Amino acid sequence: MMLAYRLVRLIETHSDALANGLLQKVQTSEVVSDYRNVPPEELKQRVYEIYRHLGEWLLGKSEFDIEKRYLEIGAKRAQQHVSQSQLVWAIVLTKENLWEYLKKESVLDRPAEVFGELEMLQLLDAFFDRAIYYGAVGHERVLAQHPVAESSVAK
Repeated sequence: MMLAYRLVRLIETHSDALANGLLQKVQTSEVVSDYRNVPPEELKQRVYEIYRHLGEWLLGKSEFDIEKRYLEIGAKRAQQHVSQSQLVWAIVLTKENLWEYLKKESVLDRPAEVFGELEMLQLLDAFFDRAIYYGAVGHERVLAQHPVAESSVAK
């Protein structure tokens, strides 16, 4: 678990650079072109908050906390005319951005370190799986309340 803690601290320490890198990926990707409707600083701040407080999100927050945050994010993206598929893909990009960083920075010497990293990867996977689910639910709720918005989100 010590390696997992060190990796989380590494991510938290470099959260600003990670958030900037993700923002650049989103802004240059045609796959998430609806994110042009989201102010760049808002997107960067949301991602920064996750990266900066990753340890808290992985170990201290409950399912309810993740649900609450991502229901809000999903609803906000629907209101900003971001399609559900692009919402999901942006969350996937957030996770992939972390993987790329960890692959670059992680040097494993002992089998125990491998198990520590695997444990962390499982925690990250569970977090992002829940983020995707609750983001989609929040998005769907807005569309259910405002069916007209669905046609403008779906384009």
